[in-house]
Amino acid sequence: MKIWMAAAAIAALVAGCGGPDSNEADRTAAPADTAMSAPVPAAPAAAPAASTADYIAKAGAGDLWEIESSKALLAKSKDAKVRAFAEMMIDHHGKSTAKVKAAATAADAEVPAPKLDADQEKMLADIKGADVAAIDKIYLAHQKAAHDAALALHQGYAAGGEAAALKQAAAEIVPVVEAHRAELGRLAP
Repeated sequence: MKIWMAAAAIAALVAGCGGPDSNEADRTAAPADTAMSAPVPAAPAAAPAASTADYIAKAGAGDLWEIESSKALLAKSKDAKVRAFAEMMIDHHGKSTAKVKAAATAADAEVPAPKLDADQEKMLADIKGADVAAIDKIYLAHQKAAHDAALALHQGYAAGGEAAALKQAAAEIVPVVEAHRAELGRLAP
């Protein structure tokens, strides 16, 4: 009985940890589709400025993910609007990669080959493994999460980064990412 009461007390404490300031959407959200593993934040906050090397690596990985996930979508999707968005992602993220590389060169910063992180690998696998009926929904959900992360990264570096050329590039990329997020809102409200 004592063990049960202790367990109940701990469970009550853990359940109450969200408090009145926690995100209401987190407590009332519908169950997630198992293929969509990452929650999608409503509005990202700018991340603290990454180091120059981290910014270059994360921006490169983000662009690589956008391009590869969009290619995977194009292999299966039948939805013309989602396909057009994917084609735009390939074009725009190719351009942002070139912009960051040029700014890094101007700042005498090393530009390593981009490498996806574990979360990006998982999201890409979700898209590649999706069937035709589910791919658009999975792709759009993962695009929202990726664009929220990209927006926070670029805003953070633009506001507090170390290299002037990269800060300018980040600031120029922010409105493009914001436009992508707006389009995602129209495609998958």
